Amino acid sequence: MSDPSTSEAGSAAAAIPECDRCRKPQPLCVCDSVTPLDNRLSVLFLQHPQEQDRALGTARLAAQHFKHAIVKVGLSWPSLSKVLGRPVDPARWAVLYLGSAKAADLAPGRAVIVLDRKGGPAEDQRGILRDLEGVIVLDGTWSQAKALWWRNPWMLKCQRVILGPERPSRYGRLRREPRRDGLSTIEAVGMLVAAIENRPDIEAALAASFERMLAAYRNVQKLMPELTPRPKPRRVGRRRRA
Repeated sequence: MSDPSTSEAGSAAAAIPECDRCRKPQPLCVCDSVTPLDNRLSVLFLQHPQEQDRALGTARLAAQHFKHAIVKVGLSWPSLSKVLGRPVDPARWAVLYLGSAKAADLAPGRAVIVLDRKGGPAEDQRGILRDLEGVIVLDGTWSQAKALWWRNPWMLKCQRVILGPERPSRYGRLRREPRRDGLSTIEAVGMLVAAIENRPDIEAALAASFERMLAAYRNVQKLMPELTPRPKPRRVGRRRRA
């Protein structure tokens, strides 16, 4: 039998209009403060269709910061050219990679590292980054992002890059990341594009929008809790029978 309070909260949340751009409920929208930046690198967000975190998701908000950005929702595509709708060389695109390699172990102090096929630092890091036409960011939970990687083998033709963030995600306790160096989508793409284009203003702009979004979320948590998901209870070990 369903919980009446849960059903009422869900109905109340569904009745609140959402923003056409970020797809968030209006009380969580910060789109009016976003000014698109003229980026050299094209940005492609591939979002898993089951990524449904309207409250804390950031892909669509991040995309609004760039004049050259696309959000595609789906599981698989035949090729990068099919995704973009135009001929492209995948070798001139980089995927933000999900492997186990950590930038701090490979090249401490570097914000972005290009990996070779063996998972080590590629030769001519600057040359590869300089020649990139665009970057691909996989949006979803850790397992959803992995599913996107395995369902699209054409990504193996792209360059692979990892990030070396100096601080943990601004999500803090609002969302747990599986790794300490895990970032939100908006933080990751801001850091990635800013480092490659040597434009700290890009990372600063996206970080500021993310901070505003989190502030709105925390405020709504107090005033309209039906819009924010309840934290899942922590799992504890089973008690041994006497």
